[in-house]
Amino acid sequence: MANFQDIQQRETGLKQHLTSAQMVMIAIGGAVGTGLFMGSAFAIGFAGPAVLVSYAIGAFISLLLIGCLGEMTVAHPTSGSFGAYAEYYLSPLAGFVVRYAYWAALVLAVGMEVTAVGIYMAYWFPTLPQWIWVALFSMILVGVNLRSVKVYGAVEYSFSAIKVAAIVGFVLIGSYVVFGARIPGIGFDNYQLGGGFWAKGVWGMWLGVIVAMFSYLGVEAIAVAAGEAQHPEQAVQRAMKTTVLRLVLFYLLTLALMLAIVPWTEAARQTSPFVRVMEVIGLPGAAGVLNFVVLVAALSAMNSQLYTTSRMMFSLSRAAQAPRIFGTTNASGVPAAAILVSSLGAAIAMFVNAFWPKESFVWMMSIAMFGAMFAWFMVFVTHFAFRLRRRREGAPDVAFRMWGFPWLTLLGALLMAGVLLTTALTPEFRLTLAFGIPWLLVLALVYWLKRKP
Repeated sequence: MANFQDIQQRETGLKQHLTSAQMVMIAIGGAVGTGLFMGSAFAIGFAGPAVLVSYAIGAFISLLLIGCLGEMTVAHPTSGSFGAYAEYYLSPLAGFVVRYAYWAALVLAVGMEVTAVGIYMAYWFPTLPQWIWVALFSMILVGVNLRSVKVYGAVEYSFSAIKVAAIVGFVLIGSYVVFGARIPGIGFDNYQLGGGFWAKGVWGMWLGVIVAMFSYLGVEAIAVAAGEAQHPEQAVQRAMKTTVLRLVLFYLLTLALMLAIVPWTEAARQTSPFVRVMEVIGLPGAAGVLNFVVLVAALSAMNSQLYTTSRMMFSLSRAAQAPRIFGTTNASGVPAAAILVSSLGAAIAMFVNAFWPKESFVWMMSIAMFGAMFAWFMVFVTHFAFRLRRRREGAPDVAFRMWGFPWLTLLGALLMAGVLLTTALTPEFRLTLAFGIPWLLVLALVYWLKRKP
C-alpha cells in the first residue's frame, strides 16, 4: 500500500458531526459503566481495600494507551482506528485479526451491559423476567444509533452527563459523610477490617487489575470517533488530554469513599456496592435514585460500545474483509447494516439471561474482555512499529506525541500481556483465554483461506 491516505479514502462516507465535548463523553460513556458500578464488587472481592492500587495500575496503563493511540490518531484520523493502523504498520493479517477480535469483544460487551440493565430493573420489578428489559432497551438504543451520528452524540452526551453529575454528587455526599458527619462505623478505619489494606495480598491486588482494566475499556472510543469528528486533529488532542484524568478521579475517589462507608467485606458481596452505600447513608430515596443512575450508566456504555463496534465492522467491510453491505451508509451517513449485525450481543444476552440469569454477567464479562485487551496490547505493538517506520521514512512529528518512547510503549505492552496471561490463572476468568486463543486461530485461518487463490 503506497500510503495511509488510501485507507482514509476507503473509509469515507460517514458524517463528521461529533464535537470534542461529545467525544469526551463518548469515551466516558464507554469506560464509566458496569465496570465501575457493578464490576467494582468483583474487584473488591479479589483485592480488598488494595483495589485502589488495582485501579491506579489500570489508570496508568490507560494513560499509556491514550498516549500511543492519541499520537497515531492525530496522524491518521479514521474510523478504522487501531485496526487500520495495525493493517498499515504491521500487516494486513494483523489489521484483520485486531478488528475482528475487538468487534466480537464489543458485541459481547453490548450484551453484558444490557444484561446489567436487566439486573438493575429487577430492583423495581423483581417478579418480571430480566430478558424482557434486555429486549426493550436493546431496541431503543439500536434505534438511536440508526438515526444519525448527531443524534447518537447528543444522546450519549446526555447519558454521560447524568453519570458525571451523579458521581460528583456521590463524591460530595460521601466526603461529607466520611469527613464531616462523624457517624459511628464510617471512616477509613474500615480499611483495616477483615485483614487490613492488603488483606488479599499482592496477588489479590493484581487480580483486581483484571476487573479494573475491563472497567477502563472504552476510552479507545475517542480514536474510533475521530473519523466522524469536526476538526479531528484538534478534537482528539483535547479529548484525550482530559478523559483519562476525569476517569482516574471518578474511579479512585468514588472507590476510596465507598470503602470508607461500607466495609470491603460487605461491599464485595453486593450486586452494586454504590446502591448499598446509599442505603447505609440513609438518604430518603437515594438508593432508588442511584439505581437509576447505574441503569443510565449501563445504557450509556452499551450505546457507546454499539457505536464503536459498528464502526469497526464498517472498516472491515471497506477493507473487503467483511460483506460489502456492512460498508454501506444510509442517507444520514450511518452504517445501518453494520449497526444491526453489531447488536447481536443483545440477542445473545437475551438467550443467556433466559436460561442462566445468575451466571450470565460473569460469563459475558470474562469472554468479552479478551478481544478488547488484545486490541489494547496490539495498540502498543503498533505504536512501536509506527514510530520506527516514521523515523525511518523521515516523516515529521505530529502535534500529539507519546512521551518516554520506546520504554513506556514497551512497558504498556508488557503490562497488558501480563494482565491477559493472569486471566488463565483465575477461575472466574478462565473463559477469557479459553475462548480468546482459539478465536485468534480461527481468525488467522479464515484470513489465510480468504487470501488463498
